[in-house]
Formats: sequence, C-alpha cells, structure tokens
Amino acid sequence: MTKGRFREFYQCDFDIAGEYDLMVPDSEALRLMVEILTQLDVGNFIIKLNHRKLLDGIFAVSGVPSEKFRPISSAVDKLDKTPWAEVRKEMIEAKGLAPEVADKIWSFVQLNGAPREMMNKLTPEFVEKNEMAVKALEELATLFDYLECYGVLDKISLDLSLARGLDYYTGVIYEAVLTDGKNQLGSIAAGGRYDDLVGMFSGERVPAVGFSVGVERIFTILEERLAKSKDGVRATQTEVLVASIDNGMLKERMKICKELWDAGIKAELIGKANPKLPAQLKYADDNKIPFAIIIGGKEIENKEVQLKDLVAKKQDTVKRSEMVAELKQRLGK
Repeated sequence: MTKGRFREFYQCDFDIAGEYDLMVPDSEALRLMVEILTQLDVGNFIIKLNHRKLLDGIFAVSGVPSEKFRPISSAVDKLDKTPWAEVRKEMIEAKGLAPEVADKIWSFVQLNGAPREMMNKLTPEFVEKNEMAVKALEELATLFDYLECYGVLDKISLDLSLARGLDYYTGVIYEAVLTDGKNQLGSIAAGGRYDDLVGMFSGERVPAVGFSVGVERIFTILEERLAKSKDGVRATQTEVLVASIDNGMLKERMKICKELWDAGIKAELIGKANPKLPAQLKYADDNKIPFAIIIGGKEIENKEVQLKDLVAKKQDTVKRSEMVAELKQRLGK
C-alpha cells in the first residue's frame, strides 16, 4: 500500500455549519489548518487550493460537455500521482474526450502558484467566456483578502490541478502537502466547502465548510523524525527518576516524589521496596528520563541528594533544600 495510506484510519475533523457572509468561515478554517500543522511541527508545507466552480469553468471553456464534468474531474484528481500522458489517455480513450479538448484542459491544470499572481493570469481567460468561473474568481479574491488578514496567505498555492474526487464539494477545495523532499504521504490534511451534503440527510439545506487532519499520516511523519533524532521516541514524560542506593528507602523515595510533584516536576519511582540501583538507572536510560535523584543512608543523614544528569553522565551533590530549585533550573521551568 502507499506509504501513510491505511485501510483503517483516524482523522480529526473541524467544520463550521450555518449561514455566514461569503468566505468568512472558509478563511477561518484555513487559518486553523495552518495553525494546527504549524504547532504539530510537521515540517514545511503548502496548502493547494482550488474552487470547484472554477474547475467546472475550465472544463466548459475547454469544450467538455457538462455531463462529463465529474468524470473528467476524477481524472484530473489523479495528476498528483499520475503523469499527464496517462491522465490524457484516460480522458480520450476511457471517457470519450476529443484530444484537442484534453490538451486545452492541460493548458489550465498545469498552472499553480502564488494566489494573486495566478488570479491576475486567470481572470482575462474567463471574462466574457464563463460566468461561473468569473464568479469563482471573485469569491477567491475575497478569500485571499481574508487569508492575508489572518497572516496565512503565504501558505496557499492556487493549484488548478486540484480536483478532490469527492462529488459533494461545492466551492473551495484544498489539501495540505509537505514540501520537504519527496512527498510520499500525499495530503496530510484536506477539506473544502460542501453546501448540499447535510441536506441530503436532514432535508434542510445547511451550508458548511471544514477539513480533516490525517492522524496516522501525522504520526508517521513525527515518528520517523523522532526515530532519526538523537533523543529518539520517549515512552514517558517523566523528567526525574527517584532512586535509592540502600534498602529500606521506599518511604523516602515517596516523600521526594511528592515534593517534586507538588513543584510541578514530573517524577516517578520504581514500584519495588528494595530495587537494585543498576536496574533503576537502566529503567531511566531505557525510557530516556533525563535526570535521577539518588539517595542512600548517607544522603538522608546529611540532608542532601545526588543529582545525576543521565544525558551528560554527570553527578552532583545537592542540598535537599535546594533540590527543587536546581531541578527546575536544569529543566528550564
């Protein structure tokens, strides 16, 4: 199967339903998509965007019969994975399109780039030729103004090859793809406007726009990145392991854990009364816990602890009264 494509998968959806002014919810959805992908730190990405009515306008001025708009749209949708020569062959041989019509479509769908630059290039192509496409361009101009207000217009590429094969989309359509190296995962988030879908089930027309984030695809990216990093993947958020050298220290370890927890430091102990110190440190190392507090009879008597930096392999004696402050400083809290 394609990398990042699963037979079963989870996705996180965001939708805005109801009557709103033109492109207000659409711009908010796109702003949120950018915010989510940025905070997840998936790497450099771009959101490819198109408009279903603009795509239909392209088909109309290219000479595609209206009854073939959807079949031809599904063929165009394959361009991100399939060479134009194969898509063209499907249009002509499987879907009965004239070769010159297919070539005219190609003159449009190969275009992509900065939104306003593309708008300036496209508008003269449709003025007085196709009212539907002109209307779509006007809507997109409004959307781009709002996206500029939200500070995310630089993340958008107006891409005329984007078709989104699902037939229920009625307006803007978009999908986010990674731009770092070869993208083998396809889109990591996608969506658009679907004004008629809810009404198919409720009997009442409810305009809506929204998008989905592919959870498994995001995890695939983050897991690969963490696996390659020097820190690897951590199985726990624990920051400090409270360990002991001598037997009979369980209660003392518990008291230190309580002190660290109360200070907002993520700490844990091995749940055994008398664990061996090497086993405790191995547990910390296996789980990439960065620090260990080590105590024994001598440390209890002197009111101090041993603070071991498990990354730097360095150990210091610290007064018990200064333990929390020292750990907070080292943890950047």
